[in-house]
Amino acid sequence: MEFFDCNCWFGLPQKRHLAPVETADRLLAEMDRAGITKALVWHITQRECSASAGNDFLAKAIGRRDRLTGCWTILPPQCGETPPARELFDRMARTNLRALRAFPSDHRYLLNRVALGPLLDEAVRAKVPLLLSVAKGAGWREVYDLLAEFPDLTCVVCDHGCWGTDRQFRPLIERYPRVYIDLAAYLLDGGIEDFVEKYGPDRMLFSTGFPDAYHGGMMLALRHAKIPKAAKRAIASGNLERILSEARL
Repeated sequence: MEFFDCNCWFGLPQKRHLAPVETADRLLAEMDRAGITKALVWHITQRECSASAGNDFLAKAIGRRDRLTGCWTILPPQCGETPPARELFDRMARTNLRALRAFPSDHRYLLNRVALGPLLDEAVRAKVPLLLSVAKGAGWREVYDLLAEFPDLTCVVCDHGCWGTDRQFRPLIERYPRVYIDLAAYLLDGGIEDFVEKYGPDRMLFSTGFPDAYHGGMMLALRHAKIPKAAKRAIASGNLERILSEARL
């Protein structure tokens, strides 16, 4: 089974952390140790320092490594820190960045149509996925409000945790056909099995949250989940491969 991690980062954070890795090569070494083939990544500078400078830093850091695909961190364009939507996607297409990330709380803006309408309209049209971390500044109310304004947005809700979050993400799964959830920190006993039984495997993506957690935890959970092998393969890598292949940059 091939694993494609949809949610991990690298770089040295400002605060002490579990097990950060400084470079893309170090990240790849950790992935090799765990048995993970590919990853969709972002760099800590995109959140903690400068989103715009961090985007350039990430693109250079991962280069053309075919095992690493990057996420562009978005900002409202009104302050001149980020290019217009079409130019932004053209720049992404020239690099190895294929998805979007948003940290609205850290970067002090509202994640809505007023601030980001043209960019997210273009993301909907181009089917470019936006990853939102509930644990990193995009709370459930923001996620709900955003999807009400952009119901066809390809959106991956990440880091949602294990205590009662099904009541928050399952309504989104049922209402919005292009919403997905990741597995990072989803440690609910029988949660994977129940989700797949009710919704099928196509709306769930493997992730580790590394280095906020070690690689092996969710790999173990997925390998031993009582679901068909085809469902495991879809969650482990197939679903993310499909989502990224649909994006038209």
